[in-house]
Amino acid sequence: MSEPFSVPVTVRGYETDTQGHLNQSVYLNYAEHARWSLLQAAGIRQAELVASGVGPVALETTIRYRRELLAGDEVSVSCAFEWGEGKTFRIRQLVTKADGTVAAEIDAVGGLMDLSERRLVADPRQRFKELAAEPELFGL
Repeated sequence: MSEPFSVPVTVRGYETDTQGHLNQSVYLNYAEHARWSLLQAAGIRQAELVASGVGPVALETTIRYRRELLAGDEVSVSCAFEWGEGKTFRIRQLVTKADGTVAAEIDAVGGLMDLSERRLVADPRQRFKELAAEPELFGL
């Protein structure tokens, strides 16, 4: 199995809370940034998704905080898709410090919404294969 897609991020001071560690909501921003970066690396741009009549939706997100992050910390945020047979898929993400310490685990359930029907598409795996120039980045 190949390494999951990841993006580097530096924790910025304005993202920290009064205790000096990364604010809880910012983890979601980092995860979202990694997911959109993966889409772009695979050759899917947001405008193209909308033009094709679909858009990704988050259905559930769980964050497990393992170690604190401080301003200036360098991290990588990974993103790996797991496909089942239904209308949804899982996205597993890790926020990892430069020394290899996992700071957070983010697990999400997502889908691909048909924007005109306002319903999940039946086979998101197939739709991503059709849209992506590099579907292997999604594990396809």
